[in-house]
Amino acid sequence: MSNKTLSFLMMDGPFEQARTTTSFRIIAAAIARGYNVNVFAYEGAVSLSFAKQTPHANSIHGHSSEEENHPLTKDWIAALMKEAEAKGGKLDWINCGLCVDERGVTEAIAGCRRGAPKDFWQWATESDATLVIGTK
Repeated sequence: MSNKTLSFLMMDGPFEQARTTTSFRIIAAAIARGYNVNVFAYEGAVSLSFAKQTPHANSIHGHSSEEENHPLTKDWIAALMKEAEAKGGKLDWINCGLCVDERGVTEAIAGCRRGAPKDFWQWATESDATLVIGTK
């Protein structure tokens, strides 16, 4: 375990940009290397951990929901948290409360919590490195 902490600020919502998938890959790589990871979800990114996401069928391809096997961001986050724990580290996830209220995504998966921009500021000042993954 490196005992180092990396903090990320994510802004894109689920299923809209490749930045989200890339962010998850960077976070997964950090966890695999033993880093503790903090993620502050801001703006649309608060929907990433929304507990009521559901898979869907793909009528264009004629696939059922099971056949489509569409990955949900809430499941990716849960898997990353589980992996961090298995590695002896942690993934701490905070959703911006203001952004949650604006979007009505008040139900997050277990392990994600509500916070405020000041939480990101504190993480940024305490972390070994911070990466803001902004929108265009």
